Amino acid sequence: MSALFASGHAVDIVLAVMLVEMIVLIVLRSKAATIIVAFLPGALILLAVRAALTGAGWQWIALALAASFPAHIADMRRRGL
Repeated sequence: MSALFASGHAVDIVLAVMLVEMIVLIVLRSKAATIIVAFLPGALILLAVRAALTGAGWQWIALALAASFPAHIADMRRRGL
């Protein structure tokens, strides 16, 4: 089990499930832009977690985290918050 996390594959599984969920929602609701904006912040944070688990440089972790913030703000504005 520790190898699953150390390799980052645990995050890959979560990202794959999110991708399937996103595709299903797009097919059912056909509001692709809205759904992508909702999923993007979480996906970027998961990429930062994967980078940290696999020993990537701090720059990659910081880049993914920094990119998640404007994506989060865009999602909040879309929701009217």
